[in-house]
Amino acid sequence: MRTPLNLDELEIYVWEGTADIAERVERCMASLDVQVMRADGVVFSSVQDIGHFAIAVISVSVLENNVQLTRQAIEGRYGMPVVWVSASGRERELKSGTFVAEYSRVLPYDFTGAELRAMVVRVVQQMRANTVRHVRTDDMIAIDACMLDLIKEIDTYADCEHNVLVYGETGVGKERVAQRLHEKHSAYSQGPFVVVNCGAIPDGLFESLFFGHAKGAFTGAVAAHKGYFEQANGGTLFLDEIGDLPRYQQVKLLRVLEESMVTRVGSTTPIRLDFRLVAATNRPLREMVQVGDFRSDLFFRLAVIELYVPSLEERGEQDKIAIFRSIVGNVVGEDIMATVGDPPLWLLDTVGRMRFPGNVRELRNFAERVGVVVRQTGAWGVELVVKRMLAISGEAQPDGTPVEPLESNRKAWDMTERNKIINALDANDWRRQSTAQYLGISRKVLWEKMRKYQIVDGEPQTPAPMIG
Repeated sequence: MRTPLNLDELEIYVWEGTADIAERVERCMASLDVQVMRADGVVFSSVQDIGHFAIAVISVSVLENNVQLTRQAIEGRYGMPVVWVSASGRERELKSGTFVAEYSRVLPYDFTGAELRAMVVRVVQQMRANTVRHVRTDDMIAIDACMLDLIKEIDTYADCEHNVLVYGETGVGKERVAQRLHEKHSAYSQGPFVVVNCGAIPDGLFESLFFGHAKGAFTGAVAAHKGYFEQANGGTLFLDEIGDLPRYQQVKLLRVLEESMVTRVGSTTPIRLDFRLVAATNRPLREMVQVGDFRSDLFFRLAVIELYVPSLEERGEQDKIAIFRSIVGNVVGEDIMATVGDPPLWLLDTVGRMRFPGNVRELRNFAERVGVVVRQTGAWGVELVVKRMLAISGEAQPDGTPVEPLESNRKAWDMTERNKIINALDANDWRRQSTAQYLGISRKVLWEKMRKYQIVDGEPQTPAPMIG
């Protein structure tokens, strides 16, 4: 449960026009120590002494007579986020505005107190995320508690010699976790860090690539070659996508781990090994063990220590924004950043609300594109880049109107996933910790999915019919 925000210093400036909303705003916020001020009748450019902790609540009816009163003008001049209150028949107008994030904070005309307070809390969280500098721990950026907890776990286990299995969706940064484990080890950090993608090992070359080969071992072996095991000797071997390793290769890997020795192809001389193994996967290895796709003996050899890397959605808006700012700043460079200033609030708000299925990897791609535009133009004129990104991701069309994903595909996936979770819960007697491990996800993710699919403990569950 998050600690309630302290709103004691918050100021809300209301431009109501003909909408008569200021009194309702005051009434809705009466339970909080918030200062509400009416700004109607005041020329915007003459508003003075606006606090550093302020929000503008504006009715769209104001735009008819005050064309200069736009979100970009307010945010650019005073740094105030804008919450719009729609008028009857004006929602479409907001959603087709010039700026893609113009409708990111919109209340209905008949907003309730709960809706207004929820919007204010979200905007305040966003404001504080924009001003609080992220925690940077050796290039791992974290603000959210789930990521800070992971960093603590990494540092706790970093200096031991046991094997580590890292779980997480594609693009969350599992290799960076492995790098940190390597860098924090007192001895192995002095050795090499060898990365191997197990999903890209060609058939017939496993032995040569992993074990190495002696000179003359086969046609074309004109020189001796060290395999991955030897290359990692004295350091860390990181096996990415370990779940993609075929069973016949799994047994060969297991033998090396058990004996700590390897013999090159074409040689009879064993070589003693001393390295730390870190493996990573985005697949549910425990479930694969149950169905026979992954060897149980290798799994238990790998998973002495298990670490889960949260997705960007689990990490929340603040981490998205912190990562985005860091990457954009690196691309733009200190010299130009000093000229253009911080990213505008509408852009940070949009980034915080966007979905990145590809996680940090996808966010990095987007941030680099934004950074290139800013560096080349010397300004934050990146609306087109943002619109295109939203259109590609299915969140909005280039004209700002929302886009629905393919509904039939989404429903089919939801049904499949719901059935999978119910079956896993049944197989583990509805113990959440065991079920989460079985599925290869965290307890938090399992709980969120159970809530999403309305799966209730202790009640008989009917699997959803499959779409055939």
